[in-house]
Parts: sequence; C-alpha cells; structure tokens
Amino acid sequence: MSKVPLRGVYAAALTPLNDDLSPDLKSLVRHYKWLLANGCDGLAPLGTTGEANSFSVDERLSVIDALGGSGIPMDRCIVGTGSCALTDSVRLTKRVLDAGGRDVLVLPPFYYKKVTDDGLFASFSEVIQRVGDSRLRLYIYQFPQMTGLDLSLDLIGRLIDAFPKTVVGVKDSSGNWPNMEAMCKRFPGFEVFPGSERFLLSALKAGGVGCISATTNVTAPMAAKVYANWNSDNADALQTALIAVRDILEAFPPIAALKQLLARTTNQASWLNIRPPLMRLTEAQVQALFAKLEAVSFETARAA
Repeated sequence: MSKVPLRGVYAAALTPLNDDLSPDLKSLVRHYKWLLANGCDGLAPLGTTGEANSFSVDERLSVIDALGGSGIPMDRCIVGTGSCALTDSVRLTKRVLDAGGRDVLVLPPFYYKKVTDDGLFASFSEVIQRVGDSRLRLYIYQFPQMTGLDLSLDLIGRLIDAFPKTVVGVKDSSGNWPNMEAMCKRFPGFEVFPGSERFLLSALKAGGVGCISATTNVTAPMAAKVYANWNSDNADALQTALIAVRDILEAFPPIAALKQLLARTTNQASWLNIRPPLMRLTEAQVQALFAKLEAVSFETARAA
C-alpha cells in the first residue's frame, strides 16, 4: 500500500449503538458509507466523537474488524487507537494494520498530568517500536481540553525527526488557530488537520490539508464545497455559511446533538443511544436545536 498523504474533509465518525449500548456495527458501516458518498474524503472512527474511550478494547476491536470487512477503503480511514495503557494502544494499532489500514490517530496517555516531553516522547516511541511495522502512519491527536496535555511544537518536531516516515500528521482539536498555523509553517509536508471545519479555509490557505470534524457527520456536503472551492472568489461566503451551522451545533452537547439529528433524518430511533456519562438532549434542547437549524435553512435530509 502506498503512503500517499491524506487530504480533504474527514468526519470524526459517530458510533451508532444498539439498545444495550453495544456498537451497532451494521448501522455503523451504513453511516460510514453514506459519509464517503456525501462529501467526506475520509473517516476518523473511534475518536472522541465516536465515544471510543467509553468502549472496552474488545469493543473497539470489533469496530475495527467490522470496518476492515465492510468494503470501505481502509486507506480512507484514520482509526483512533490511543489509550492510557501502552499495550492497549499497540494491540489496537496492530489490528488496524491487520484489517488493511495504515493510518491511526493516537492520543497521548492522558491519565497522568504534568508529565514531561520526554515522557510523552517515550510513550509515542514505544507504541511505534512495539508495533514495528513500516506500513504504519501515525497522526498525533492534540486535544488538551480532554487530555489535560498540551503537546508542544518541540515535542511534535522531535517525533517527526525520530520517525519521519511514521509520524506524518496531527489532528488538532485545541481550537488554538495560531498554534495550528505555526505547525503548518514549521513542519512543511506535515499533514495538519484542524479538528473543526471552522478552520478549514484558514488551514488550507496556510498549508494544512483539510479538517477532521465531529460536525461533518452532518455538514460534510457543505464542508466539501469549501474544500473544493477554497481558492475561489466565493470561498469566504461558503466558509461563513459552514461556520453558522457549526456555531449552532457547538451550542449543544455535540455528540448528543449529532445523534439527535441522525435519529430524525434516518428515522432510526436507536441513533439516540449514547454511553453514560453522556446523555441525550432534553426535549427543550431538541426543540431549540431544530429551531436554530431551521432559521439558517440547514438541510438535514439524507437517504441513508
């Protein structure tokens, strides 16, 4: 499999759940295929939006296996494998490679805080060396609001220097645009994906490669227009319309809001299932969400 750089609009893909809160693998595959047919260049399963850290390792392995056997091109997937336990990260990463993938999204081990760059470097290094596979392409997952760890540019540069063929990119969900822009400038060829379509146009202009976003589970067609027209006269207008929808969705608990939208547009009530401690939207939140989306004429209809 060639190591072609990844680009474009990626969805931080939701995980549909059965009524017993186990992953609904049939619906998952159907949703992923819909995303790829409706604006997404690729998928990022088993991330924050996919509720990955609410699942056991065996449940995450079942998702990877279902993905690998689904006919979905694995070279269009960046699968979340980061875990607090080193051996869990290794096991999950190896399974992605066994399933035909190459690209993984790896959180730092996030339980212990105030750790050093040396410690974080050692963690990523151990994963890469224990996997020991030249096919591996690792994307660093920068999300300090969730992990409590803000990965420095020096650490990222050190990882790139040590593993130039393996550490190939980052998903930066920090919301810190100056830091993302600095990565684009400091590390030419490094694949910088902002974790929100809010920064899609700015990233493309700065040398970034796209976005990996939760809300592209529903805004992918709009985001695809920005990506396709980022260098055109109407790029700013397309980005403004995209941000307007993102602003609405961000005002609600995001995973619950996205699942509420999909339950409505697919007429599949099981989309409302969500793992505690996350909870469904209240009825008042549901009414407010749909009223705000209607006010900006957001089209939620879908075929799948």
